[in-house]
Amino acid sequence: MNQWAIVWSARDLFLQGFISTLELFVITAIAGIIIGTTVLYLTELQSKVLNNIIHYFVSLMRAVPFLILAYLLYYGLPEIGISMEAWTAGLVSLIIYHSAYFYEILRSQRRIFSTGYIEAATAQGFSRYKTFTRIITPNIFSGALPLMGNQLIICLKDTAFLCIITVQEITAAANSVQATYFIPFNAFIVAIGLYWGVSVLLELLIKRLNSYGAKRGITHA
Repeated sequence: MNQWAIVWSARDLFLQGFISTLELFVITAIAGIIIGTTVLYLTELQSKVLNNIIHYFVSLMRAVPFLILAYLLYYGLPEIGISMEAWTAGLVSLIIYHSAYFYEILRSQRRIFSTGYIEAATAQGFSRYKTFTRIITPNIFSGALPLMGNQLIICLKDTAFLCIITVQEITAAANSVQATYFIPFNAFIVAIGLYWGVSVLLELLIKRLNSYGAKRGITHA
């Protein structure tokens, strides 16, 4: 039987893996950006204790390999009585890990954001929250889009690690096909194609958002 015909016969397995990967990625992207933005707002409160906690958390996430975090949540937590299904453990580890990086990206843009805008907003009677949501957030997001796009692609690729904790995503599907039919080249070419396709769509989305930001006059490009 032709090797590509074998891959085609396993299309349902790849489709299930693809859907699982998209679910993990989309939920992580949305939750990670929301958490990263929320944490950035908390730093606006200028609480030394809170800022130290945030600093140490982000430092820890930058030092720990993602796979180790996934192992800890799936294999380590049951020892203290906390058990999660593989998919849930994978999702939680992705959100925790990438929210720290989204925060760092936004923080870097916040540091170079002109204080003149904030002073003008304060003079107009804007509250800290209103200044953050109406003035700071739109501008730093527009400046951070290229880095956010890169981080989203890294997040997508990190879903592949979850096959190690038995999450049935794209890489797990490809590995299952190659192990069953001994056609690693064909199976992993399909996996690469699926990841690449999503990455291209992400790049197009970021470009579209950049163009939209330029038209609205909120881009720093």
